[in-house]
Amino acid sequence: MTKKIMLVTGGSRGIGAQISLLAGKAGYLVAVNYASNQVEADKVVQSIKAAGGDAFAIQANCGKEADIVRMFKEIDKHGPIDTLVANAGIIGGQMPVEEIHEAQLKELFDINVVGVLLCTREAVKRMSTAHKGKGGNIILMSSAAARTGGILQEAHYAASKGAIDSFCLGISKEVGKQGIRVVAVRPGLIRTDIHDAHGGVKVIEEWASTIPMGRVGDPSEVAKTVIWLASPEASYIHGSFIDVAGGR
Repeated sequence: MTKKIMLVTGGSRGIGAQISLLAGKAGYLVAVNYASNQVEADKVVQSIKAAGGDAFAIQANCGKEADIVRMFKEIDKHGPIDTLVANAGIIGGQMPVEEIHEAQLKELFDINVVGVLLCTREAVKRMSTAHKGKGGNIILMSSAAARTGGILQEAHYAASKGAIDSFCLGISKEVGKQGIRVVAVRPGLIRTDIHDAHGGVKVIEEWASTIPMGRVGDPSEVAKTVIWLASPEASYIHGSFIDVAGGR
């Protein structure tokens, strides 16, 4: 029996790495996407295989259309994609709005928004029953910042994730009758190195008291949610937002 294929963009580190590892344990053939750090991607692949799963690393800058198109064509060689986890993203720096510059915003939105839409486009082409596909799941990685405005001096990041929320609502209405489920996951303060942009994990640990549960989250808590959402147990969840934010 051919394994279902899950593509995890930004799958070599942080939340993406945990999603990749759990997907391997759940029986998926995991396409672990990375932009530049092949060493870390290969480590994730090796860990999946050591645990009895199957995976391969695949390079693509998810802020570039040509890379995205090539990535999906390479995945096609392994079989039809079942689940896209659009996880790749950046903070875009921490600074007051009067210091933001155009090049920074273009990079942020190319990766966090345009790239997500293009990955979704390629996934829908392959999954949609309207295109003779077998259906599938698209899980978009949003953020609690989309509804809170984010951390001080990161309104640009929050705006990029707000776009993902709007896209989730719109695209779910478009493809729901084509066998595709679309869900957005909104992590809160999660212990990953993405927070190096504003001082590292030590800083977010200091913010734990502002979270109703009194602690920051672990990447595995987000990953478990994603794997469940991709499973048949979540078969009627569509066009929804799942907060993994400790009540924040």
